[in-house]
Amino acid sequence: MKNFYSLLLAFTLLLGYTSEAQVMAVQQVRIFGKVIDQKTGKALESATVSVQSANNADSSQRASITDKEGNFTISITKSDNVRVVVSAIGFEKLEERLSIDESGNEFNAGKFLMITDVTNLANVVVTAKKPAMTLAVDRRIFNADAAISSKGGNAVDLMKNIPSLSVDINGGVQLRNSTPQILVDGRPTILTLEQIPADEIDKVEVITQPSSKYDAGSTGGIINIIMKKNRKAGLNGIATIGFGSPELLNGNLSLNYRKGKFNFFTSGNFNKSGGIAKGEAYRENKSEGQVSDFFSQQNNTERNRQFKSIRFGADYFINKFNSISITQNFVSGKFNNTETQEQQYYNKDQYLTQTGSRFSIDDDFFNRSNTQLNFRRTYEKAGKEWTADLTANTGNNGGNGSIRNQLYQPDGQPAGAESNVINESDGTGRQLTFQTDYVNPLSEKSKLEFGARSFYNLSKDKYDVFAVETTGNVKLPLSNNYSYSEMVNAIYTNYSNTIGKLKYQGGIRIEQSTFKGELVDSAQKFGYEFPSGGNNFWNTFFPSLFLTYELSTGNDLQLNFSRRIRRPNFWQINPYVDISDPMNIRKGNPELQPEFTNSFELNYNRQYTSGNFLLSLYYRNNTDDITMYSDTISQKELDNLNNAAIDPNAILTTFINADRTNRSGMEITWQQKIGKNFDITPNFNAQYRDVKAVVNGVNLSNTGFNWDAKLIANYRIITPGNQLFNNTSFQLSAQYESSRVMPQGKQQQQYGTDFAIRRDFLKNKAGTLTFNINDVFNSRRFGSIIDTENFYQDSYRRWNVRTFRLTFSYRFGKSDFELFKRKAERDEDQG
Repeated sequence: MKNFYSLLLAFTLLLGYTSEAQVMAVQQVRIFGKVIDQKTGKALESATVSVQSANNADSSQRASITDKEGNFTISITKSDNVRVVVSAIGFEKLEERLSIDESGNEFNAGKFLMITDVTNLANVVVTAKKPAMTLAVDRRIFNADAAISSKGGNAVDLMKNIPSLSVDINGGVQLRNSTPQILVDGRPTILTLEQIPADEIDKVEVITQPSSKYDAGSTGGIINIIMKKNRKAGLNGIATIGFGSPELLNGNLSLNYRKGKFNFFTSGNFNKSGGIAKGEAYRENKSEGQVSDFFSQQNNTERNRQFKSIRFGADYFINKFNSISITQNFVSGKFNNTETQEQQYYNKDQYLTQTGSRFSIDDDFFNRSNTQLNFRRTYEKAGKEWTADLTANTGNNGGNGSIRNQLYQPDGQPAGAESNVINESDGTGRQLTFQTDYVNPLSEKSKLEFGARSFYNLSKDKYDVFAVETTGNVKLPLSNNYSYSEMVNAIYTNYSNTIGKLKYQGGIRIEQSTFKGELVDSAQKFGYEFPSGGNNFWNTFFPSLFLTYELSTGNDLQLNFSRRIRRPNFWQINPYVDISDPMNIRKGNPELQPEFTNSFELNYNRQYTSGNFLLSLYYRNNTDDITMYSDTISQKELDNLNNAAIDPNAILTTFINADRTNRSGMEITWQQKIGKNFDITPNFNAQYRDVKAVVNGVNLSNTGFNWDAKLIANYRIITPGNQLFNNTSFQLSAQYESSRVMPQGKQQQQYGTDFAIRRDFLKNKAGTLTFNINDVFNSRRFGSIIDTENFYQDSYRRWNVRTFRLTFSYRFGKSDFELFKRKAERDEDQG
């Protein structure tokens, strides 16, 4: 508690500093404008716009990135004259001086026309960098290239370096201690984060409170991963290769060619990793409230991962207003886990009664395919747009494994015969999504949006387990043959307008959803449907409301509300039984029902000269909350695990629908630039959780307070006279999560630190060398304490171990490259 009060004091001082900075920034003006490609007349997205006082060379520079319509907004301290610099890769840098009318708080800078740079793109020097993070009230946008500590890794490594996000033992991401929906380019995906290369990601959007425009299945918010898609003129690309320890190897090649109305792009990626992770468990079994015996266990798991992907596609710009794109992505991977376990069993007097040794191997694979077809139409009216997208995901997976377990007497002699179990698995998945959206600005202040979405998901998974005996293999009852289909159809509409300094947006989304599952061998069926015969009609409506009041320039207050749904994921409903640990069994629950969330947020967002500050107060009421539940294995389950070397006192962990879980919290994200070369981004989240759950007459309700903090610091050396250290960047990312309550105990505290060095060199910074260390102190592990009437268990596991990686990237390109130049020249000579 003392540490908590110290943190509150520290953040009070932080708020005081920020308030002082705000007072200094009161006399500000908001500059807005639009960046356009002079040749095509189209808006330029992701152009960098920086503004600085022309009268004071030492004044701080403010930067912004243009949106899809080429618009930008920057708030700066009032000045008679400012210098505006606009830069975009493939275009000549544009610099203009503007005279500002100090009588107003807003200034329209107009349009900035960019000219294509006809020189070799390798000679283009971008003087303004994309900011690592752009804060807005409704979302936060993170530039993936700025997270240099994730270079050469995967999306899990990237998520660890984003404020507000945490990564669990299985590589899953949580946002404010809730599970968000993962999208890739705004669409569902069957890829896991571990299967997405970090080098292929352009940016990540974190949306804590989605509007009615987004899929309602996002009670924990949305993480939208935007993949890189180059549209620069001519031929250009990036080649990357890296290696490290333990057993790290990665390579990536991205190429893009644009000529006239066509744009072609392709990329390939390879990623390999290894390492041995450790885990431990300590158990006290109880009988009528008294300890009956003890158990301890140590694990060593050698994890080998290998991923390959290729992505290619084309854009066709039909005319000024219409374009069509197609993208194809193939991903495959192989997994190998080799685990050894040592077990010790003690009686109530802590005398050793027996030991155990367990050895298991799992070899698995997957293949994934993603196809996207996109159509976009714009209009003369700025901001008016219609899009239609079709996304198809397909994939298959499979593998096999074996487990050998031998128990020993205290003197080391075998206690019975060795148990030997083998398993085989295979599965397929299919997803199809159609979505169309229409945006029409009715006036300068009002806008109407509406659209429709249809999502269909079909999955089949077969898992067979056999006990190896002298008479032959015996199929065990824990085998399962499982299939399900899911369908969600939705329509939505949003309307926004402005009254004075008050902006509002209201919307409604209506979703019809169906889930049908079946255990094929037993013909057991389960699922849900909304609405169902006129019942549960309210479960199809998902309203949202956003109110934003501009207190002053760059100083906003927002109140919002939304209702969402969280549908169980594949592993939560799959009755597959994980028996790799004889004392800790995991199983899905096919009868899980969706949970619903009523979410409220109050946000204060402040932009000032050298940074940005965002304070959020939030409250979430989750009904039928999906949560984990553990108990000693029943005799029925134990019989189903016959000959699988499972201890009669093993813990079976599954998922249940709690009555409800309420979360109240405060989050602070602060982005501060200190001088020209140093910036920090601290993030702090404090939450109070109240869980109410009753299972089989047992009250599992629990309450508790938890908090987490993250700090990202960047320092860049800019010394043109010193070629050895010039353009060298350093990044440190550290995070801490306190323990937090579960229905039957708590998750233990965890912490970790990542560090990276980046050096830009060669002519015009065409080459980049990056060295990173993930988990510097080898401290990142995930533990839990479960305390019930039947047992007490303290355990921890690790996802990965400390890694060292060195990566080299080389950028190349030529804007006047002609793919068919030689052929054209031959034809001309023959003529």
